[in-house]
Amino acid sequence: MNNFGDRDVTNLLDAWSGGDSEALAELIPLVYDELRRMARRYMQSQPSGHTLQTTALIHEAYLKLADNKVKHFTNRSHFFAVAANAMRHILVDHARSRQSEKRGGGAQVIALDDAPIVSVERASEIVALDDALKNLSAIDERKSRVVELRYFGGLSVEETAEVLKVSPETIARDWRFAKTWLLRELSNQ
Repeated sequence: MNNFGDRDVTNLLDAWSGGDSEALAELIPLVYDELRRMARRYMQSQPSGHTLQTTALIHEAYLKLADNKVKHFTNRSHFFAVAANAMRHILVDHARSRQSEKRGGGAQVIALDDAPIVSVERASEIVALDDALKNLSAIDERKSRVVELRYFGGLSVEETAEVLKVSPETIARDWRFAKTWLLRELSNQ
């Protein structure tokens, strides 16, 4: 994450937390590129032709953040950690919806331009990953958060360490463990 403007972002987050709605209008241009980068990073891991529209993901995350009742963010990294969590939930909800559509539940006719595109195959992978992360969280919540922040949020080891208030070495160990654990968990399905 770019450190340029960290103080401005933190000050605006504080003002927004204090009820200043104008601070949100000033904040969005400062964080939009970073939110786009986070969404794009996730999209790059999608197979070609099976993508979720980056802009739709960003806008949905923004709406979740704006509607968030708890608007106290300690700093820029904390804000992006919350954004990563929002993106994860949006992707999982969308994947579950796609699986439901495959079974015919609640089918609606909508224009392709009006909906993000996720293949049914990819939807089941996202749901399986979310289920595995929930299982990992039951064993070790921090390791699950590390995956969420690194994979969904695109945060670096150092940024993840800052958010979780542990050393970068601990994050690196957690990341290695979590990837191995998730690979085993997902291959057993």
